[in-house]
Amino acid sequence: MFSCFTRAETASFWDSPQHGANSFNRLPPTQEYFDALSAYGATWVRLAYDKWPSEGRDFLIGDADHYQSLSEADLAQLKSVLDRAHKANLKVVIAPLSLPNMRWSQNNNDVFDDRLWSDKKYWNDANRFWKDLAIALKGHPAIAAFNLVNEPAPERNSDLKEHADSDAMAQWYKKNQGSSRDLPLFYQSLVKTIRQVDQNVAVMLDAGWYAAADAFSYWPSGLEDSNILYAFHMYEPYDFTSSPNINREKRYVYPGDIPFGETLKPWGPQQISTYISQPINWAKKSGIPVKRMVMGEFGCARTIPGCGNYLKDVLEAADSLNLHWAFYAFREDSWDQMDYELGTKKVHWEYWDAMEKGEPDPIKRESSALFDIIRKRL
Repeated sequence: MFSCFTRAETASFWDSPQHGANSFNRLPPTQEYFDALSAYGATWVRLAYDKWPSEGRDFLIGDADHYQSLSEADLAQLKSVLDRAHKANLKVVIAPLSLPNMRWSQNNNDVFDDRLWSDKKYWNDANRFWKDLAIALKGHPAIAAFNLVNEPAPERNSDLKEHADSDAMAQWYKKNQGSSRDLPLFYQSLVKTIRQVDQNVAVMLDAGWYAAADAFSYWPSGLEDSNILYAFHMYEPYDFTSSPNINREKRYVYPGDIPFGETLKPWGPQQISTYISQPINWAKKSGIPVKRMVMGEFGCARTIPGCGNYLKDVLEAADSLNLHWAFYAFREDSWDQMDYELGTKKVHWEYWDAMEKGEPDPIKRESSALFDIIRKRL
């Protein structure tokens, strides 16, 4: 049985900037995986388990359509992985991609599951799930935080446009406050549930609109609980950083004029700094210390020319603000485009062959010029 920690002890990890990686692998990470990440200088890993094999349809949940209880076999697997991370001196942030009544699109035939945001009755099972998981993992020494859900988007099936201006967001929230699309209220209910069983664990909350850096702007304030971290993801401008830009006849180039929302903006170091500063400005206005702010994901498709410059500028902006951050992703075994150790070259066919067979990734990794940009700041 693991010893429990006081609030001060668990919170102290986040008192200074922590740098790490995301792990979104199809197979549970090995000890070698965590040891390699730790050897690069990382202090934490944001762990998603939703791709791991399971006897049920949804790992750990069993069935996101009919949550009953945690899968005991899956829970044992998750605890084993946490033990490996702890042995490698890495802290872990648990980050589910699915919740009961909100199945991750990639596990849902690429269909966006809006149930959780369409009716509050669906919140009940999400609360039961988090209570069960908080009980099961209470006191595990690897746990640095619970990230309650990855990239929520309660705004998606509403009339609020992505990257709308702050006034439009505020008006939208005023109209939807108290409804099933009220993300702060949803989080408040989950945090209250978790605190019934664990007063000390840190809780990480992603912004809405898929954790967009500008989507905290409509939140009237942070939550009353003081042991909360607020997270955003950084892939903007998405038309540059994402895989479709690889095959465009005329690629978007960074730095340069690139679409953002409904406008064309001159993206470069200044625009990146301005954009990343938005959640920090919201935090200061809300009385939230900067040490509670996290850039939970960032990256760009590694084979796009200019990716290295982009990574440098994002990291420069984040470090100038003393943010916690985690790059996406470390040694992902089902998608190679943000695996920076591979550099800018195509991955060997053995990678895809192993994925088709459900076998471990056979590609040996080492640092590259592209990965060195991140490694030097870990």
